[in-house]
Amino acid sequence: MIIQKNISLKKYNTFGIDVNAKRFISVDSVYQLQQLLIAEKNIFLISGGSNMLLTKDIEKLVVHIDIKGISIDREDNNDVYLTVNAGEDWHQFVVWCVSNNFGGIENLSLIPGNVGTCPIQNIGAYGVEVKDSITKVEAIEIETRKLIQFSNEACNFGYRNSIFKNEAKGKYILTSVSFKLTKKNHQLNTSYGAIEDKLAFNKIINPTLKNISDAVIAIRNSKLPDPKKLGNSGSFFKNPIISKQHFSALQTEHQNIPSYVISDTEVKVPAGWLVEQVGFKGKRFGDAGVHKNQALVLVNYGNASGTEIYQLSKKIQEMVYNKFKISLEIEVNIIN
Repeated sequence: MIIQKNISLKKYNTFGIDVNAKRFISVDSVYQLQQLLIAEKNIFLISGGSNMLLTKDIEKLVVHIDIKGISIDREDNNDVYLTVNAGEDWHQFVVWCVSNNFGGIENLSLIPGNVGTCPIQNIGAYGVEVKDSITKVEAIEIETRKLIQFSNEACNFGYRNSIFKNEAKGKYILTSVSFKLTKKNHQLNTSYGAIEDKLAFNKIINPTLKNISDAVIAIRNSKLPDPKKLGNSGSFFKNPIISKQHFSALQTEHQNIPSYVISDTEVKVPAGWLVEQVGFKGKRFGDAGVHKNQALVLVNYGNASGTEIYQLSKKIQEMVYNKFKISLEIEVNIIN
């Protein structure tokens, strides 16, 4: 293992923010990581770099998690149990599953990032959350260097949330994620968003896993910029959940406000719609801006600093609150 000095992190984060790591190392095995932790515990972890906004140079040792590998632990007539190492690209893993007719995560196609970060924010899209397929998460406890297993229940999954964003934050390094996926009798979820419309347009009546994955990819490509071409981190804000009472009050002034029922007392309002209503969709401020097709996505047009993008997000939060009395919560991890 070689520690490099003064390495640009531009290619290691999907926003393409050009900050420096004073020291940088890439590890490709659990053993390497455990050995590194003997001497270094004050570290900064980076994997796919898809859910972070860097606003300054990193003084800590930056450790790039590049542990690869997919293994089939066991299978029966109906299900397959997989363990996937943290450095695997998430979308490529979904593609691999679809090609093998393993069902359960096809709606999560084209989400940027690596497998090791998917449990942290419980990634979700088009009516599916990754927690529904995860059986366990394995992680190194930084203080002791021991491998610890977290059951699905122990992960305390919530909407874009988990134990790893809260009480366990900064204490563990996720090294692998295990999944239970279906081999037949797949529970297809086509009712959320525009999936049904896309399938109908393609005249598909009995969709396969690939049909659904392809539909999701087409929808996401039509709305979301490719991070390799335009720096972004996907959804920048969480879709807020508000009381039905609050929603009813908003409806009197905004009759077309969209929503999704969460419970008898709560509804979810699309954050992108809120951002669009306060006039930020497609707006550009220097090299920081809001995407023209999806107001939920903040973008770097080339040379924006993380601070410029963060300041833009704060302005959006302020405007949304002033108009709707809804507090938008940032989904991206701000490093400042």
